[in-house]
Amino acid sequence: MLRTAVIGVGHLGSQHARIHAELASTGACEFVYVCDLDDQRAKRVADEWHAGSSIDWGDLIGKVDAVSLAVPTEAHAEIACSLFEAGIHVLVEKPIARSLAEADRMIAAARAGNTVLQVGHAERFNPALVALRPHVRSPVYFEIHRIGQFSARSLDIDVVLDLMIHDLDIVQWLVGEDVPVSSLHAVGIPILTNRVDAANARLEFATGAVANITASRVGTERIRKMRFFQPHDYVAVDYVTNYASISNLARPTTSPWPGVNTQVLEVENVEPLYAEITSFLQAIDARSQPIVSGEDGRRALSLALRTLKEIEEHTVRSGVNAYLQKA
Repeated sequence: MLRTAVIGVGHLGSQHARIHAELASTGACEFVYVCDLDDQRAKRVADEWHAGSSIDWGDLIGKVDAVSLAVPTEAHAEIACSLFEAGIHVLVEKPIARSLAEADRMIAAARAGNTVLQVGHAERFNPALVALRPHVRSPVYFEIHRIGQFSARSLDIDVVLDLMIHDLDIVQWLVGEDVPVSSLHAVGIPILTNRVDAANARLEFATGAVANITASRVGTERIRKMRFFQPHDYVAVDYVTNYASISNLARPTTSPWPGVNTQVLEVENVEPLYAEITSFLQAIDARSQPIVSGEDGRRALSLALRTLKEIEEHTVRSGVNAYLQKA
């Protein structure tokens, strides 16, 4: 039986610990360790789920087979590469790393260690999206909004790497992972922090598909919605309520005018993080490619970094234009 652990048990890591414990109760794994730099927090979470605790992730080597890694992004590469070298499988929270070079190191280390590297893009496991995916064909235009209320977590990264990266990953997945983004325009501003807190990106793909994505972490309500058009269909997804529907023209019956037929998809209500961790353990057991691989995580990171670069360049251009207008 796989011995598992969670490294980093802050807001999200504590949810990983809960699910590891739930899976252990079903016999899917043996949850043995919690690790966090905060000794009191590590002990509190470990006691709650009847596991051991440590403040040093190095203590886990030789004692576990697989871990969820939910530490700040800056530490992903160092910890993950050491674990891979020790033959330990890793589910790392998104973004995969700070840079493409670090992502490449992690992918290479996982391959050299013959281990599974899965990246925590949990929206891939959202029940609404799982139900919708078989119906997606050649999407043309996306409108996506991801708005969150401000919190003190994840302030080490911009909103693009914190929230928008989910939708950058999903759009690439639905359009086609091998379809290049031919054009990208983005704007963003800091509001409550010194990093970008709200951003908008417009992506154009080589197929002609266009995606308009808005993300903010300073909203007054929680919004996670995607709408897109594909030939003959209008598709709506609400990640919060697990709702997905497909609308198209219905043949006229009593009237000469066609109506609109809306099919609400049947959704299996499974917690995305639970499905994500379950798939991670299954990939290890089957020695198969995980649903969200290191390469997938790198692809999403590449697009997110490209978006941030465009935001920076737009800010510079706007500053220059503002100066010239005043002159």
